[in-house]
Amino acid sequence: MSKGLVLEGGGMRGIFTAGVLDFFMEKELTFDNCIGVSAGACHAASYLSGQKGRARRVATEYLNDKRYCSVQSLLTTGDLFGEEFVYHELPEQLDKIDAEFFRNNPCCFQAAITNCLSGEAEYPQVNDIIADVDIIRASSSLPFLARMVDIDGKPYLDGGIADAIPVKRLQEQGCEKIVVVLTRERTYRKKEDTLINAMSSRYKDYPKLIEVLKARHEVYNETLEYIAAEEAKGNIFVIAPAEPISVGRLEKDKEKMLAAADMGYQTAEASFERLKKFLNE
Repeated sequence: MSKGLVLEGGGMRGIFTAGVLDFFMEKELTFDNCIGVSAGACHAASYLSGQKGRARRVATEYLNDKRYCSVQSLLTTGDLFGEEFVYHELPEQLDKIDAEFFRNNPCCFQAAITNCLSGEAEYPQVNDIIADVDIIRASSSLPFLARMVDIDGKPYLDGGIADAIPVKRLQEQGCEKIVVVLTRERTYRKKEDTLINAMSSRYKDYPKLIEVLKARHEVYNETLEYIAAEEAKGNIFVIAPAEPISVGRLEKDKEKMLAAADMGYQTAEASFERLKKFLNE
């Protein structure tokens, strides 16, 4: 029976997922397929490299480093999260990712990205965590806060724009049991983005992208309803915060970040017996 893992994004709030994945590594929980979106894709990299604690470290140890995340980086490079530092210096030198372990991991890892020309989600496979890092960068490139990422001559932005929680993608690929890690509480519903007019102006040369940005909240909420229905059928298992995470999308408070990671770990731990039953049924 094929088992899949879907990891939602959420900026800094995604550290909740890092805590969940640390627990999974502790219990040696593995999956046949994994799709990460935005921050979820970043944290999946450490999980699939078998490095417990790495995602937590990377997300908290460099909060005050302007090369990591700063307005200065945004103004000088066009990226709030510095490309060279976050996607090269960190994983290749400062907190090395285990690229060999990742390559040998049998889990098929995809990162959701949004094609700015078509407005559609795409799910390229990440085979080499170093060579394919631009796929993860594209998945994490938020509107306004990052440049579009060129992949094979096409421009891409954050995967959460077109498919924030890609459970249907894994179902289409034959996954019969899917674990979904959300970074919002179960009752959360997305509202229309207050910056939609500004986005329409900024991305006026990408009409399909504007269409999907305008419909994003509706698609997101419909996906949550679909997940709830599939959960009731026993096809999906959801791990989500019991209450809103007190971490901003661009949080700088390390203690808040670590508390959110602990919340993720504890939430996964509390649901472990039910999760084992779900995966083994």
